[in-house]
Amino acid sequence: MKIAVAGKGGVGKTAIAAWLGDHLAREGRNVFLIDADTALSLGRASGLSPALSPRPLIEREDLVAERVGAGLMALCPEVGDLPERLAVELPIGGRPSAFQGASDPDQAGSGRVGPGRKRLLVMGGAASAGGGCACAANALLKALLAHLVLDRHEWVIVDLEAGVEHLGRGTVAGVDGLVVVSEPSLRGLETAASIARMARELGLARQALVLNRADAGVHPPVLPELADLPPLAASLPCLDSLAKRQLEDGSVLGLPEAEGIIAKACRRILDALRS
Repeated sequence: MKIAVAGKGGVGKTAIAAWLGDHLAREGRNVFLIDADTALSLGRASGLSPALSPRPLIEREDLVAERVGAGLMALCPEVGDLPERLAVELPIGGRPSAFQGASDPDQAGSGRVGPGRKRLLVMGGAASAGGGCACAANALLKALLAHLVLDRHEWVIVDLEAGVEHLGRGTVAGVDGLVVVSEPSLRGLETAASIARMARELGLARQALVLNRADAGVHPPVLPELADLPPLAASLPCLDSLAKRQLEDGSVLGLPEAEGIIAKACRRILDALRS
């Protein structure tokens, strides 16, 4: 299954992507987590030390020149080897010693108790012309993302920027669902509705809304009437344990709520996208 995660900056979009990836890996799935946001914080949120974080693909001028070219650009660059070449292993459950490679990406529920495999690819946001040939760099980004979404059999979770421009019409056809994350604010929800509308126009109709940092005492949360807002799949309250660690640790994994509130929200999100 291929899932894109989007939302306004600061709403917890990257945390949701990290939790989904870890939840799936702990169930025995093989997962590629794709950081396609300019903030480049998915690895840190997933428990990866900054010293081990790979250089973003958007900055790899050597690879851009090798695969796309500098003058006459290759419109369909070869990228099939890049996931294994560029990906780094991520700890499962926040414990670096916990990950073990799984041979089958779809063995969850078949009696296996061991974890799957979780890997990170850092792509970065869309390039601007100020850093050289933006067309070539963006061509490589889009080709790699399309390969991961359309040609691979592993689970893929893409942490996008606020929009869905990274996907493009061809890649959207292979995405199984969009998770739109918002905080309980009118501005956040208006952005969520705008993202959902753009995605539908590209053909991505299977969508789920996640309300982060919601009032734990209001069930279900009362949302404003916005025509394009996706159906609410899950809501998460403010997590005291996460707030206490924010200034000391960038990881969102290994929280006391991982087996309860977070796991329940992940299951609801996945169920909503499968329905």
